[in-house]
Amino acid sequence: MIITRELTKIYQLEGVVVNALLGVSLEIANGEFVAIMGASGSGKSTLMNLLGCLDAPTSGTYELDGILVNGLNDDELALIRTHKIGFVFQSYNLLPKLSAVDQVGMPLIYSGTPNRREIAAQALVTVGLGDRINHRPTELSGGQQQRVGIARALVKNPSLILADEPTGNLDSHSTGEILDLFQQLNEERGITILLVTHEPDVGARANRVITMRDGAVISDLPQHAVVAEKEHAQ
Repeated sequence: MIITRELTKIYQLEGVVVNALLGVSLEIANGEFVAIMGASGSGKSTLMNLLGCLDAPTSGTYELDGILVNGLNDDELALIRTHKIGFVFQSYNLLPKLSAVDQVGMPLIYSGTPNRREIAAQALVTVGLGDRINHRPTELSGGQQQRVGIARALVKNPSLILADEPTGNLDSHSTGEILDLFQQLNEERGITILLVTHEPDVGARANRVITMRDGAVISDLPQHAVVAEKEHAQ
């Protein structure tokens, strides 16, 4: 699904050079559930932006589902984002005056998809909100709003979901429900899930944990190895 080779990202901020990524090389197979962890400034969000085709690397290569992303123009990148990637954000990014079904159907407007309402309603059923399709964000809990965000990500049947701190604004109960939903989508639909988080309890739900520090990958371990490492440290 994902192959990166020596990805770097350098920013110029008021004359200061910031090395946000330092030669990141990764391979993520189709159907994996991966957590990308690290403190603020570790480079995990920069990496997520590159993997989501929202930004371009300074150097290195990125291949997504067999497509070499480097060198694609804006329209080609937009097509990849539309058809292959679903995005889930910490702040939900919902419009206050739209119902849940209209929020979820928005991505379908740009592609001219017919039967948008029916498709959006089915996506809401998938995330457990079939009885809330006409509710606006103010009528939904934080966990329910995030479910709307996940339904919106699902509506184009993506092969990859990128979730950036998706539980950062939620209480522990809602966090557990959202992580259960991600696990269900991964196991039952085979959707590749990449979840950025700084919370160990959230990262523990993934099958693989990539840890970053200062723009570099410092560890890349299956979950059972992460658990064994913690137990040994204790």
